[in-house]
Amino acid sequence: MQTEDFIGLFTAMDGYPVTIRTLDPPLHEFLPSRIELMEKLLDLKLRLKGTNELEEMNSVLKEIRINEDLLTKAESLNEVNPMLGTRGCRLGIMYPELTEMQAKAIFEAACTCKHNGIDVHPEIMVPLVGAVQELTAIREEIDAAAHLVREEYDVDLQHTVGTMIELPRAALTAADIAGAADFFSFGTNDLTQTTWGFSRDDVESAFFSRYMEKGIFGTSPFETLDRTGVGRLIQLAAWEGRERKPGLKLGVCGEHGGDPDSIHFFHDSGLDYVSCSPFRVPVARLEAGRAALEAR
Repeated sequence: MQTEDFIGLFTAMDGYPVTIRTLDPPLHEFLPSRIELMEKLLDLKLRLKGTNELEEMNSVLKEIRINEDLLTKAESLNEVNPMLGTRGCRLGIMYPELTEMQAKAIFEAACTCKHNGIDVHPEIMVPLVGAVQELTAIREEIDAAAHLVREEYDVDLQHTVGTMIELPRAALTAADIAGAADFFSFGTNDLTQTTWGFSRDDVESAFFSRYMEKGIFGTSPFETLDRTGVGRLIQLAAWEGRERKPGLKLGVCGEHGGDPDSIHFFHDSGLDYVSCSPFRVPVARLEAGRAALEAR
């Protein structure tokens, strides 16, 4: 399924780079509800008590075993704060078969497209890295998969591997991380959350209006980049990254990439590109052009 998706992406983007983020699902979003599983088990056990037919009893017992296994797995993977738990590169380190599967799908799709005359430039982006050792571990899996697929398809295929800078520690250790990365993409939504120490989903409706009234915020830091805090981390990471690797490609991934004020800041900080939601693209292109003209 992933291979078919990537074939479609590479075909549509013939000649252009395609940045693919490694799988980053908060596991709780893909698990059945523990409460629902408990309720289902209770219903099944009541059904079991109410039947004397051997065939139905065996069928119900089988369902009970399946749901008990699901409940055990759901409880073992349950996290108090899943957005700061087993996700991003941590998921790939815990379950390397996920990274291997996705990498093989990317490179098989890329080789198939090259055979069909399509110009392919895969860029693989590893999220939520906080230490260079995490990126190195994931990169080894990606590069190994690339080598195997290239040998199998007999195709000369180049790829790059980079990371999202979305944790303060990543920004503070950017020089080390740049040694293992071909590019940085600043994930400004999560970098804002982790720098301020609050969850966007929880706090926007809880106390942002009060903070605006008190003048703590002029605007929401999720709409316009907090230059003083988050912005300084970005500038530090950009500078240290390019000190270590002068040709390091730098960009932004997040809603700030469509905010005019933030775009000018990114341009002044030496970043190469911004990316954002589709409806923000016209504004992003206009402001990126204005920023470039003003700099000249």
